[in-house]
Amino acid sequence: MGRIFICAIYGGDQGTANDPETIGTAPNEAKEMVFLRDLIVPELRNRSFEVVAVPDFDRPALSIDWIDKRAKPGDIALGIHADAYAHSQTRGVSTFYIAKNGERKNHAQMLLLAFSSRVPDLPSRGAKPDTITGTGSLAFCRRLTIPSLLMEIGFKFDSEDRVKIQAYRREIALGIADGLVTWSRDVQMQATSNNHTVPVHLKVNNEPYPEWGISIDGNVYIPIDLADRLGVNLALNPQIRRIRYRGIVYLKAIELRDLNISIVAEIGKIYNIRSQHPFNADEFDRIMCVGHTNPVQLNEFLLANTPEALEQFPNLPGIYLEEAKAEGVNHDLAFAQMCLETRFLTFGGAILPEFNNFASLGDRQTEWAKFPNLRLGIRAHIQQLKAYASHDLLVQECVAPRFELVRRGIAPTMRQLNGRWSADAQYTIKIAAVLRRLYETAGIF
Repeated sequence: MGRIFICAIYGGDQGTANDPETIGTAPNEAKEMVFLRDLIVPELRNRSFEVVAVPDFDRPALSIDWIDKRAKPGDIALGIHADAYAHSQTRGVSTFYIAKNGERKNHAQMLLLAFSSRVPDLPSRGAKPDTITGTGSLAFCRRLTIPSLLMEIGFKFDSEDRVKIQAYRREIALGIADGLVTWSRDVQMQATSNNHTVPVHLKVNNEPYPEWGISIDGNVYIPIDLADRLGVNLALNPQIRRIRYRGIVYLKAIELRDLNISIVAEIGKIYNIRSQHPFNADEFDRIMCVGHTNPVQLNEFLLANTPEALEQFPNLPGIYLEEAKAEGVNHDLAFAQMCLETRFLTFGGAILPEFNNFASLGDRQTEWAKFPNLRLGIRAHIQQLKAYASHDLLVQECVAPRFELVRRGIAPTMRQLNGRWSADAQYTIKIAAVLRRLYETAGIF
């Protein structure tokens, strides 16, 4: 029987929106995950499972490397991670899996079902693809060679949720152990049925491709020659996972997503690799260009993430499109930035909804800019983007409070906003992650 690796994750490179500090100054939520891991391990051993407790490292990347050096076929790995929010209403438990992997999604649901049976008071937030996280991927789900999941326990800072986690620590450990038993046994059944590696049919931009791909543990890999034909510069992307199988080198298809190449599952074991979109790769993060979504698609995307989003801000998507069109700004990009800055209109920080400030705009006199209505707040956002991206004059009267302080045209692309709009080193990566999700939801990718 395969082994189970248990890892308490803390540190700043998980790709989630709010990560705890490292263990050297470990907050209570990080320590809580260590306590939880140390309860799960003996429980599984009492059930005759071989369990490996991953040592405490100060960065998740070190934990991943440690597991990878010891992992064997049939093993699985679970990371447990806490999210403590000072303002957000987010609470409960989620399990993240590598996107486009139906098997791993089923395993994530197994974990949550077992967990909820033991701890019904801590609600399940569902099994979620790692593409919905802040940076659009999770290292623990992506980089390990063995099947892996990340379970995230979220609670409000200094709230009753923290008390529940401490009071129900034993039940939480039992719930996770129950789920791991089910998951491990399912992986073993697949291994004994020789279902570890299976061939899959490939299509490229809707046309049949003459060579097969392969699926390993539910992850689709494509022949490296196909990647060359798609224009992927492998020299510039050495991090893309490669494997050799029966004399052919393959690449993990989901890792091409960041290069704007999508993989779409069709009926049966057929996967369509899409590289042709309504725009070329250079346009993806260009600020001064035409967007590709319509108000209906923007509405659906927003409501899918926050069902009550438009109650206070009706017609927001349509106004973004109108204001961006007036100034020649890419409304898709502006809308994605708004979703990131406002947490899909849930706010929850120092900027209140009544400020009509959708992009964390500063003011010359006060900390945060405030606008009298929805349209002027959106207009200020669009104008500030134009200030960075273009030398052109404004079409409408200037309402952006810091427009004249920007060196015009210094950042024509989203990537060049890093260090300018936000001090977050991953700021534009997070905007790109939201933008890709928007295009996937709209059927553009």
